[in-house]
Amino acid sequence: MPQVVRSPKPYDVCIIGSGAGGGTAAKILTEGGLNVVMLEAGPPLNPEKDYKEHLWPYDLPHRGIGVGGKLRREINDEFTAPNGAWEIDGEPYTSAPGSRFRWFRSRIVGGRTNHWGRIALRFAPIDFKSRSTDGMGDDWPITYDELAPYYDKVESYIGVFGTKENIPSAPDGIFMPPPPPRCTETVVKKACDKLNVLCIPSRMAIITKPLSGRAACHYCGQCDRGCLTASNFSSSQVMIPPAQATGRLTLIANAMAREIVVGKDGKAQAVSYIDKTTRTEKRVNAKAFVVAASACESARLLLNSKSALFPDGLANSSGAVGRYLTDSVGTSGGGYFPQLEKMPPHNHDGVGGMHMYIPWWKFDRKNDFLRGYHIEMYGGRGMPGVGEFDGVCEEFEGYGLTLKQTCRSMYGTYIGLEGRGEMIPNPQSYCDIDPVTVDQWGIPVLRFHWQWSDNEIKMAKDMQETFRSIVEAAGGIYTTKASPDAPRPYGIADGGVIIHELGTARMGVNPKTSVLNKYCQAHDVRNLFVADAAPFVTNADKNPTLTIMALSWRTSDYLLDQAKKGNL
Repeated sequence: MPQVVRSPKPYDVCIIGSGAGGGTAAKILTEGGLNVVMLEAGPPLNPEKDYKEHLWPYDLPHRGIGVGGKLRREINDEFTAPNGAWEIDGEPYTSAPGSRFRWFRSRIVGGRTNHWGRIALRFAPIDFKSRSTDGMGDDWPITYDELAPYYDKVESYIGVFGTKENIPSAPDGIFMPPPPPRCTETVVKKACDKLNVLCIPSRMAIITKPLSGRAACHYCGQCDRGCLTASNFSSSQVMIPPAQATGRLTLIANAMAREIVVGKDGKAQAVSYIDKTTRTEKRVNAKAFVVAASACESARLLLNSKSALFPDGLANSSGAVGRYLTDSVGTSGGGYFPQLEKMPPHNHDGVGGMHMYIPWWKFDRKNDFLRGYHIEMYGGRGMPGVGEFDGVCEEFEGYGLTLKQTCRSMYGTYIGLEGRGEMIPNPQSYCDIDPVTVDQWGIPVLRFHWQWSDNEIKMAKDMQETFRSIVEAAGGIYTTKASPDAPRPYGIADGGVIIHELGTARMGVNPKTSVLNKYCQAHDVRNLFVADAAPFVTNADKNPTLTIMALSWRTSDYLLDQAKKGNL
């Protein structure tokens, strides 16, 4: 049997994962005086070398869509910030029969914060008390008021633009000035005003004023490619560097965590990981552990960490690890706006995302479904890339000059709308360990089970009806066809596709039905914490990253306090 290389140095804390939760924990814990080791499954990140922020399509060998066009119409292409993919060679996952689930993973320092849309929304007070409101799901063991100070800390530190609106479903925060709406957003805003639908400046983790040595956004609109000036937030550029500056962070890249090892006392004592560069197994010891590998990857690690004390997986006496898996309800629509053909050419650039959005506006009435959704928008004359005119070419016959003229006339005339709603956890949606399949490192992989309920289907239907109303009120022609009888009713996205998966190690008061306490500390293992989206009890209509960071900051403060008291 190969020798396991053990680290001679015991650390105060070992963090697994370097994304939103892991990066936040690293900053707070190291600045609090603890010596921290961080394991990241991917390579280091060098923005000057790895980002392709201002390149043109002709600067890349395949115009950005990969060999043979394999990345055509995918959300990740050769321009995108590196190492994010639906499929990773040698690291598969499976779906149970009848389930459709896609898992976007990022193997690089900073994780998926190198890729995310930077939409930074606070959960509302009601989002923490769902069961008390409508009788479904469960309440969080914490309230909005308990987390609000940490939302303040995160927003003040990373920089979020927006406006104070006093909307119950969309709490205000600490905001920088927002950028002005673009042409297409003004069109949507006027239509929403006609329909009495709320439409307000977006809340995005992109700075519009200089902050802590970071330059204000220069509105190149290429946030998904990474940002050399760190004007948009990523853990790799905003959280990890200050942690490294303390001299108390040891970052080990290309380290694939395999198992958390427990001692006879039931406490976690080490992480066994695969060094991808040497294909050897190594072990690092620490006094406390923060698992922040992303909700599903963290569940996988806990489930694979079996021992005599924890035969069903670490911290899983409740059987809740991997359960309560949710993703945002998502469907999309849009339309063609003839009036935009006549729009004089002008600069449509801005931040890499929307300047306006539609928060949940029907919070004061009874709907056909429980909970709510918000709407994101896009459109305008962004930088054309391969596939930009695929839809035009499918709709209009022709070739040569005639087709080129049609493409030019249609350029920038489409406005798209994306719904993002709350899924209520159900027993049929969860992840477990596949009994047969392992990855290239010999680690058993995740198997996904997935099912939307009628509540989510009704929500997707309402989204489609709203999209049509907005487009037609704005003078557009709604072009989306979303049938109730399609394999994906009303265009509802498959599980995982919205990339808001969470809830696989949820917080709770009762150790028999939850994995973690109110500080994201494992009920079963007092020196084990989880600091990504796995602790979430509900998946509100808000994008989860801001809440991941707020929870991680709160957990890290608690961990520091417990370390000082010698309770770990």
